[in-house]
Amino acid sequence: MVLANKEMVVYCFDTLIAHYNSEEAAPPAFDEGQHPLFVTWKKVVNGGEPRLRGCIGTLEACQLINGFRDYALTSALRDRRFPPIQAKELPNLECTVSILTDYETANNYLDWEVGKHGIIIEFVDDYNTRRSATYLPEVPAHEGWTRVEAIDSLIRKAGFSGPITESLRKHIKLTRYQSTLFTMHYSDYASHVKATRGAAPTIAGAKLGNH
Repeated sequence: MVLANKEMVVYCFDTLIAHYNSEEAAPPAFDEGQHPLFVTWKKVVNGGEPRLRGCIGTLEACQLINGFRDYALTSALRDRRFPPIQAKELPNLECTVSILTDYETANNYLDWEVGKHGIIIEFVDDYNTRRSATYLPEVPAHEGWTRVEAIDSLIRKAGFSGPITESLRKHIKLTRYQSTLFTMHYSDYASHVKATRGAAPTIAGAKLGNH
């Protein structure tokens, strides 16, 4: 099994910086494989709680190198909930990569553990529209939600705006999964690049030191 690791986060930062410089990112230093994955960007301002800036991935297995390259950019630049991340934000960013494992079909919407499982819900609403949404394992735990609160939040995330009833919850098909993840702040990435490549990352001539 492939575990999320530092080199994957380094590649995500490399990919974003290469995008700003209109270059190709250097080849990554991790082994190829096929797994579902997510890339999450957060912004840390004045030492406060990191705030989400983008999180997109795939629940289907994909080639890791292509997947991290694509989703590093998609989550940074095309998460509809946020404006695209600008180059000047880089020194305040942290990146988390998640590799998803152990998919299991749950018996019902409560058949999972907060903090251990990520969850995918699928249901058909009153207008016969199929809806689905997912939370990674760390989200309900970070928000301090109960299982029911997490499910109700996911129903809204899936775009359902009607009343949430017990009947609706019972009709949910829930898939649970687990993940390994690795998080790195930009300053640690910059130090790593300087140590391994002899020079700190730059964008179009502008130095991005360790802020």
